[in-house]
Amino acid sequence: MSAPASPGAGGLLAALRALGSTLGEAAGLRGSLFAVELREEVERRKQMLVLAAVAVALLHMAFLLLTLLVAIAFWETNRIGAVGTLAALYLACGIAALFALRRKVAANPVAFAATRRELERDLTGLRAPR
Repeated sequence: MSAPASPGAGGLLAALRALGSTLGEAAGLRGSLFAVELREEVERRKQMLVLAAVAVALLHMAFLLLTLLVAIAFWETNRIGAVGTLAALYLACGIAALFALRRKVAANPVAFAATRRELERDLTGLRAPR
């Protein structure tokens, strides 16, 4: 005959199983949150890239045509001065755009902030004495 198992051993095993199940569910939930945030971030970056490419192409064409128009308009009087002035204007606008981009990148929200917050809350909850 075998000896009956102590009641504490079954209770401990059940508690460990419940803890493992809870941790598994929490990890699955956090993984799902991360996946959603990752998809949103990728989509946002793709949209920004497409908009930037379209803007660059159209602005490039507009600047070329404007420069050509000004050069033709001032062909007889001062075409070099006119083209030089436009070049300086383009340079100033380009520098301003780079500074605006730099500000936008600095103000960009932290990627996966919600996932990080949830994981920090989980860790805080696990560390807190009960």
